[in-house]
Amino acid sequence: MDQQAMRIILAAGPNSELESFALRAALENFGVKVDMHWIGRPNDLIHVLSGRVRGEIDYLLLSFHGEEGAFIMPELGEDVYEDEEPRDTAFGADEIKRYASLEGVHVISTGCTLGEKNLADAFLEAGATSYSAPDDYIDGNAAFIFVLTMLYELINNTKTVRAAFDRARSIDEETKLFQLYMQK
Repeated sequence: MDQQAMRIILAAGPNSELESFALRAALENFGVKVDMHWIGRPNDLIHVLSGRVRGEIDYLLLSFHGEEGAFIMPELGEDVYEDEEPRDTAFGADEIKRYASLEGVHVISTGCTLGEKNLADAFLEAGATSYSAPDDYIDGNAAFIFVLTMLYELINNTKTVRAAFDRARSIDEETKLFQLYMQK
């Protein structure tokens, strides 16, 4: 894919700032325009997943921490939550099914356990073309280098998603934790 044509949104979850800054800098160095969305509450993530604030994109990078197959969200004071906003600190498959609309978007998540099948299935049901994430607890450096390698292969070497994924996954035992799920 031509670097000028690739459109990426990077959604930075709580306590993922350093990874997000590094990913953005590297991708912009590749010549990609990266639109940042800072996620501080569940509705911020819902707005990105639903398409309300994202526009046309090719890739959605979710730089988050994960646990037990769910995105970790901050716990807000009861008076801070907006009407109808999810109040749980785990944002999982049920929330993806309820809020996401991702037709034609490739999604990559960096957080631990976010590659579990039920979460991946929820992204695919929401229309994502592909979903990639680690299915266990992964070293943060490995997640970072996986994403950079995969996107480098897509941008600079015009590899397919499968070929770019396979190259990125082959780096070491940690990067082998990434799983790829694709529409059939």
